[in-house]
Amino acid sequence: MAANIRNTNLRFNLEKDLQRKAWEYLQTMDKQEFRSYSQVIALALVEYFDRYYRTQEDPYLETREREERFVDQILKAVEKSLEQSLPLFLSGLTAGLAPREPQNKASLPLSKEPEPDAEVDWEFLGE
Repeated sequence: MAANIRNTNLRFNLEKDLQRKAWEYLQTMDKQEFRSYSQVIALALVEYFDRYYRTQEDPYLETREREERFVDQILKAVEKSLEQSLPLFLSGLTAGLAPREPQNKASLPLSKEPEPDAEVDWEFLGE
């Protein structure tokens, strides 16, 4: 059974920034992560062209992706804030729910203000 393999040659002109950068990436890539030039080039090409065709079909794709990243950043900031402040808030609530000793009227301070009804002029009722 013959393997279904296609060969091609790549040539990098190191005087061109894009090609030099691609060559440098190939030379410094993690060999544990990427098994071969063929694997990393195939991965890069598929990712590039998949994205290219998606943006051709959906011109607002990049805008939505940026918006989604922005919303995600907001959510993470809110989550972090809640993680920091929620325990303190809950402990305050828990302290407020703790049973308190009832106070009897004798222990309450006496009000020096007149009762609200004392200042009302009841004459308007016309006895």
